[in-house]
This record gives sequence, structure tokens and C-alpha cells, in this order.
Amino acid sequence: MTSVDFDEVSAEDVSRHFGRRRAVSRMSFLASRGMILGLLGPNGAGKSTLLAMLATLLRPSSGVIRYGALRVSDGAALRARIGVLGHDLFLYPELTARENLSFFAGLYGIADSEGQARAALERAGLDTRGNDPVSSFSRGMRQRVALERALIHDPRLALLDEPFTGLDDASTEALLGRLRRLRDGGAIVILATHDLDLAEGLLDHALFLRDGRIVETMAAPDRLRSTYRSVIGLSSQTR
Repeated sequence: MTSVDFDEVSAEDVSRHFGRRRAVSRMSFLASRGMILGLLGPNGAGKSTLLAMLATLLRPSSGVIRYGALRVSDGAALRARIGVLGHDLFLYPELTARENLSFFAGLYGIADSEGQARAALERAGLDTRGNDPVSSFSRGMRQRVALERALIHDPRLALLDEPFTGLDDASTEALLGRLRRLRDGGAIVILATHDLDLAEGLLDHALFLRDGRIVETMAAPDRLRSTYRSVIGLSSQTR
């Protein structure tokens, strides 16, 4: 597989329709390497649909998504530079955590897949549970394995949908550190989250979404909750 790379991801007037329902409407933004971009908004705002399009899992109904000079038509080489963590964790419950990570490392053509899996388990704080089946793990532990599955190939673009789901305080702190190291290493991180308190100390830029549209943008956000209430509305509750 030919190796490709890019320094930024851009959306230009991107929309996605499902029949008559417009899930995403004319969104435009730019995310550069070394940035954590947050997608903030209530359920149904279009966050997951936007992430799916950025992951090349959905095609826009109109508009263009660019990965530097690349587009979705650049195929498998482009997808090899993208890591995705969604609501479905894409883990095999009957396999051990080590086997899961080794399998996905092999899919990306990583030569030492076993070594990469061991390193990922250490990053997740699960090195002592590597030989246990994922079916025996708590939701938070599965979430930590799934994050490492999404990052096993050192992607340029990491797309994370509610990555803090099911994590205890210690695991949350570990994830925050992991995301900051990704940013410092030059990754582009785009995440959707309802947890405004965690996002406030993490994000470099925020997009506020409502009814499939970007209604506000904020650089170096430090007043997320008050801004959220003013642009989304008091009736939209976060978890």
C-alpha cells in the first residue's frame, strides 16, 4: 500500500441528507495537525454523521472533504491514515485484548503486530489483563482497548465519538493525557463529546452544532458551558 500523509482536513459546504432529513447542512471548517477539535451539540445535531463522513464511511450528499491534497477517491492509502472510535467498539469479545490488538495491527500491515499490541496494552494500563477475553471486561476497559485499536497504526487523523463513555476518573485522566500526546505528536484529533468540563481543558478549537449546522466556532475555548447555553439553548441538556 502506498503511504500518504496530510497536514490538514477541511470540509467545504458539506451536507448529508437521508431522504428528506438533512442531518448535516453546509458545514465548513479546517483542522490542522497538532490540533484537538471538538464537536459540541445535543443529540441529533449531526456530530456522528459528520464524523462518519470524515472517516469515509459516508459520502457527503454535496460539498467536499479534503485531506490535504487528497480526497476519498484516494482509497485505502488514505484510510490507512485515519483512526476511528465510534459507539460500536469493533472488538471481538471471544478474543483476548492482546489478540484483538494484534489482529488489527496485522490488518494495517504492522510488521511486529505482537509487539505493537503489547505496547498498546501498556498505554491502556491493561498489560496484566492482555490474555483475558474482552467479554470479561467492563465497559470502561473495553473502551480503553477500543481506543488503542483505533490508534494502533499511528494515524494522522483520529476521529473519536464520545471517547469518555464508561471511563472512571483514573481512566479519564489517562485518556486526556493520551489525547494531548497525540496532538503533541502532530495528529489531528476531532472528537464529539457531551462532557463540557473535560472538553474545556482539552480543546484547541470548538464547533457548536445544532440541527445539522455549525452555529458558533470558538478558538482556545475557555467558556464552553456558558457559550453552549447561549448558542444551543437552555433546553438542550448535556449528559
